[in-house]
Amino acid sequence: MSFVLIEKADRIAWVTLNRPEKLNALNNDVLKELEEAFAALEHDAEVGVVVVTGAGEKAFVAGADISELKSLDTAGARVQALRGQAVFQRIESMPKPVIAAVNGFALGGGCELALACHIRIASENARFGLPEVSLGIIPGYGGTQRLARLVGKGVALDLILSGEMTSAADALRMGLVSRVAPQADLKATAEKLAKTLLSRGPLALRSALAAVNEGLEMPQEQGLQYEAALFGLLAATQDMQEGMGAFLEKRPAAFKGL
Repeated sequence: MSFVLIEKADRIAWVTLNRPEKLNALNNDVLKELEEAFAALEHDAEVGVVVVTGAGEKAFVAGADISELKSLDTAGARVQALRGQAVFQRIESMPKPVIAAVNGFALGGGCELALACHIRIASENARFGLPEVSLGIIPGYGGTQRLARLVGKGVALDLILSGEMTSAADALRMGLVSRVAPQADLKATAEKLAKTLLSRGPLALRSALAAVNEGLEMPQEQGLQYEAALFGLLAATQDMQEGMGAFLEKRPAAFKGL
């Protein structure tokens, strides 16, 4: 049985976590398949955008597999955290946009997976949370770092220290997600967004992702210099000439990634 399913259509890759009987909980087999999937998709010329979701309607990913974590000692737990962090770092570092289509529960490792994606949209019944403190541990797959950077220190500490779940509406209000759709419309909403991104210049998308992701880790002045350097490099591309020419000629651009 494959725990990570990949379907490709119209330059969109749909990556589905496939353990519905376990609410798509993450175990080492899932992490391995997820890493392999993104390694392949990064270099797949037929894919321009990736959408991550969970099988079924109850859960995106309901967390890590507690039965695996319970047996870990100090050294093993650190290795496990670094393993999960490496997989999610690969997702965050993808040069192609990655959209999380969160259908249902995104708890613990599932919330951390969503945080690693570039854009998060949620169904109205989605629930987000980092409940690790109720298990005597803390988020270990990047949750303490990404959540604080995304929603601010105070809100992040509220969610992490309380371990409480938050609704899709509250997640939208705090900036954890950027769009909320009815459950029945979630896939269509993700597909519409993916197609919008596919209509943009692929080199520009890659550079924008780099500018934001890498620039956030720099002092602002250094980040501005990095942005200017990327802006300059794009000026030498055929895509820039095509994009600006199409704008002036009032026609759709036909980008080629050159």
